[in-house]
Amino acid sequence: MRPHTLSIPKPLIKVAGKSIVQRLVEDITEISKDRVDEIAFIIGDFGEQVESDLKMVAESLGAKASIYYQHEALGTAHAILCAKESLDGKVVVAFADTLFKGEFEFDPNADGILWVKSVEDPSAFGVVKLNEKEEITDFVEKPSEFVSDLAMIIIYYFKDGKQLKEDLQNLIDNDVIKGGEYQLPDALRNMLNKGTIFKTGKVEEWLDCGNKDATTYSNQRVLHHIGDDIATDLVQENSSIISPCYIGKGVKIKNSVVGPYVSIGDHSEISDARIENSIIQDHSNISSCVIDNSMIGHHAEVEGEAIDLSLSDYSKIKA
Repeated sequence: MRPHTLSIPKPLIKVAGKSIVQRLVEDITEISKDRVDEIAFIIGDFGEQVESDLKMVAESLGAKASIYYQHEALGTAHAILCAKESLDGKVVVAFADTLFKGEFEFDPNADGILWVKSVEDPSAFGVVKLNEKEEITDFVEKPSEFVSDLAMIIIYYFKDGKQLKEDLQNLIDNDVIKGGEYQLPDALRNMLNKGTIFKTGKVEEWLDCGNKDATTYSNQRVLHHIGDDIATDLVQENSSIISPCYIGKGVKIKNSVVGPYVSIGDHSEISDARIENSIIQDHSNISSCVIDNSMIGHHAEVEGEAIDLSLSDYSKIKA
């Protein structure tokens, strides 16, 4: 996602006007039948403003916010264990660079649930194997031969957070490490061997936000589902907006055609432009150009013909 992650962490990049992590947390909270009491964020040293933004996400949903730090990149299992004080009772673990559309149902007969999506090329993903009872029997990372087309979308439910904590700690204590990292699937496999019953949950749509093209597509799909979200103070002159679009506060659009599938952040200005299927963040100025399938950061300036951009904050292009 560089250059966009040079100034902010990837989970805080906005898609259709909200950060990826905010949309993820809101979706999980909304469709969960159980009340969410606490939301714990495991981060690096991202600074006070990022921590404040994350706390506001949790508090807006009526949950306690907790911040934990992973000071070394030692793998997914190690990262989750950094929040060991919050691993108690029912726990949902989600990696904050993915979005989804689906339903969450916590099967009372399962000790855990892993959400999966059928994919055409399983060799690029971690997949699960199932038995005749639709219970998970194994986890296979990027299989070279076909074993399953059910890719893990890195959202997990555990009925007993304490048990998860113990199995994660077991990896650390016994130095079960691969490629210099402690991996969550190794802990899950140990839990299977001890009789833990894992089942799968299905999602209708899985939206990756791992690179520019994937993120503009995710923006497109989110707008498809939510429709237009246009601030009431939009200043529009001799311009057309083709639905669906997100347009933030204080935006000015002049002599332009915007949409479909465009998100424009707060206080940005568009003039003499044609923009489609793109994300433009706050306080940016776009003029005299045609833009498609692009991501443009905060406080950026684009003038002149330019198609398919990935432009970071405070950058300037003039053709």
